[in-house]
Amino acid sequence: MARIGVVGAGYVGLTTAACFARLGHTVVCADVDEAKVAALGRAEVGAHEPGLAELVGEGLRDGRLRFVLGNAAALSDVDFVFLCVPTPTGPDGAADLTAVHAVLREARDAVPPGCVLVIKSTVPAGTTERVAELVGRSDVQVVSNPEFLREGHAVDDFLRPQRVVVGAEAEEAARRVVALYEGTGAPALVTRSASAELVKYASNCFLAMKLSYVNSLAELCEQVGADIADVTEGMRLDDRIGASFLEPGPGWGGSCFPKDTRALLSTAEDAHVDFPLLRATIGTNGHQAHRVVAMVRDAVGPLPLDGARLGLLGLTFKAGTDDLRDSPALAVAGLLAEEGARLTGYDPCVSADCGPVRVLESPEAVARDADGLVVLTEWPEFAELDWPNLAALMTAPVIVDTRNLLPADKVTEAGFHLVSLGRPA
Repeated sequence: MARIGVVGAGYVGLTTAACFARLGHTVVCADVDEAKVAALGRAEVGAHEPGLAELVGEGLRDGRLRFVLGNAAALSDVDFVFLCVPTPTGPDGAADLTAVHAVLREARDAVPPGCVLVIKSTVPAGTTERVAELVGRSDVQVVSNPEFLREGHAVDDFLRPQRVVVGAEAEEAARRVVALYEGTGAPALVTRSASAELVKYASNCFLAMKLSYVNSLAELCEQVGADIADVTEGMRLDDRIGASFLEPGPGWGGSCFPKDTRALLSTAEDAHVDFPLLRATIGTNGHQAHRVVAMVRDAVGPLPLDGARLGLLGLTFKAGTDDLRDSPALAVAGLLAEEGARLTGYDPCVSADCGPVRVLESPEAVARDADGLVVLTEWPEFAELDWPNLAALMTAPVIVDTRNLLPADKVTEAGFHLVSLGRPA
């Protein structure tokens, strides 16, 4: 078993550290946030990620996992160092590698001979080779090993991955990293570092394209009298297309898709490659929030949105997480607020007010005296609500379902006027 250092105890770093400990390795995870390190040392995991807190507690009890303040302990006396630091979008749309370079300045002199430096952060193609030049040590290999973790499924995605991708110019170093995942039984792709880096961007951007495509298709269905659910069901039966990422919604968001689409477009522009399909994917997604607001405006009309009381069901960017980053629900909320709507909201994982949205304790509280409800996140429990009770609480029983989550028959039988994406009125 290996000795692993993980730099960064964020979403990716913490999952990486806890799961490698579960696979039997000895892991030290470092972060510069003193409060976070102290909490993790007590097995207190702030993120809503099923199974992660249990894995952290198990690793601490078994002595295979520990958390330290600062990077020194994660960089010395280890066989591998995994860089799991943020690479946010910079002002020009490219990935900001400031945090990566900061760690490299420490790692250059701190990592022991024979150590493999593994970049797990999402970085543009060519970064691993440039990092190897910056490190400038022939006794230290640099490898790309992108993560493919879905929020809400991160533990399962790490321990039972669909694939492990490792890129390096030295195949021996890549094989050493692949061996760390031996207990997962996943197929491994060993390739050049630039190819491995591009796999992550290519995958996320392709999924974003599917979502933008189906949202445009839903708009077309509304105009021609088709039902998007039937259309996508017919598409799913085609093995060439696949069953996933064919659900219309208020737009895509989160910590990856917005960042990765802009970063890949920036990479293409730097390489003088025209990528109109990706540009259109981003533009279509920006249009979606405005389209949802127009649907809400039509649904509650003739009442103007200025002064209308609207209840929002769901605020996170998707179900199963507490992540509000680039949430399409909040994008819609911002546009509704600009038109003067008074907003309340409920989300199972959100307790604090979000911008213009006053967060309440239950769907019933959100529905009380509301002129309309808007479903923005696909939390399964929203499909099981007491619809007659909600209708009785509202000023006007109107609901816009942007996730096509609700049982239409039960909702309409309760007296609601229901508007769904991609379906005839």
